Amino acid sequence: MSITPTTGIRSTRARIALVPLLSLGLLGGSVAFAGPAQAHDDRRDDRHGCTVKPLDPKDLRGKWVDFGIKVKCDGKKTVHIRQLRYEDEKGPRRTDDFLGSSHFYEEFDKKDDARIIHSVDKVRNLDKRGAEEVYHMVSYRVKKDNGHWSDWSEWKKSDVVEVTRGR
Repeated sequence: MSITPTTGIRSTRARIALVPLLSLGLLGGSVAFAGPAQAHDDRRDDRHGCTVKPLDPKDLRGKWVDFGIKVKCDGKKTVHIRQLRYEDEKGPRRTDDFLGSSHFYEEFDKKDDARIIHSVDKVRNLDKRGAEEVYHMVSYRVKKDNGHWSDWSEWKKSDVVEVTRGR
């Protein structure tokens, strides 16, 4: 099925402007509609014996930030985690800047318990004041005993943390 405009041809600029929006929509899915993060009880967020929690971003000096993720599983499991990283923007338009995304596959055996995934990324200095406020969101699914993947969990958001530049 192709989509064609019924009244004239869209300008090149309009078509180019749609590409990032469609890409982000496909990548993030329901992220655009995610509301403010609430405190979660890990037991309520358990998905087939696993929990995944976004840790608060940690300043690693300069432009590097660790967007850590804590993963805990009981027994032999494989977890697929997707992560979205943002710079928090204030103001009337309130459009947070997308910094990047990652996918992780973590395998646990019967003796594994919990681990921290260190997701280090460079944060651009978009503000002139020398500091940025950043956060990240994670969602995950677990490979079930029958070999099929569970549904994706809801997105969980870390706290917004200010990181300082040029130290």
